[in-house]
Amino acid sequence: MNKFESFTGLVCPLDRANVDTDAIIPKQFLKSTQRSGFGPNLFDEWRYLDHGEPGMDNHLRPTNPRFVLNDPRYEDADILLARENFGCGSSREHAPWALLDYGFKVLIAPSFADIFYNNCFKNGILPITLPTEQIDQLFELATNDAALELSINLTTQTIQQDEQTHWSFDIDLFRKHCLLEGLDDIDLTLQHVDDIKAYEKKRTQQAPWLFTQNH
Repeated sequence: MNKFESFTGLVCPLDRANVDTDAIIPKQFLKSTQRSGFGPNLFDEWRYLDHGEPGMDNHLRPTNPRFVLNDPRYEDADILLARENFGCGSSREHAPWALLDYGFKVLIAPSFADIFYNNCFKNGILPITLPTEQIDQLFELATNDAALELSINLTTQTIQQDEQTHWSFDIDLFRKHCLLEGLDDIDLTLQHVDDIKAYEKKRTQQAPWLFTQNH
């Protein structure tokens, strides 16, 4: 997992509440267990006017001009702004995979579904919760004629528009550490590889019959 670094990015305002994981990446695209390749089908049913299936050439599909991801103002956005309970529904890890593959590094909403929230951290995405009034303020700024750019600093836990306008957010210190260091569950386990090997060696000596293959 890549380390999370401070950056300035473009905000895409998705003004919808209770966005579930099937809307984020529909079920027909879950056949692959690879973490890449899901971005073109992110929000597929809202983004395109036809029904999407794996293997289709998305460049040839009719797009929905009223959906925010198809608005030229938000092209190349890497911060997604949404309403409450984002990521509800099934626990599919493909949802954060699709968001990350599209290019979103940060999600900002009043609340997230618990499993989705945890999956974001495990995949290098920073989900930020802010009070509803601050979310309303950000939506107002993001839907102006000029696109909104925000600077995200995980170290200081701040979101900054300019020198006068900024917001602070809370985050669990362990999750913050993992994002900053680029540590997923496997990386965390590998930090104890010497202890694991020592235990395995000791256990082999204590109970060798457990490690003998029957022929």
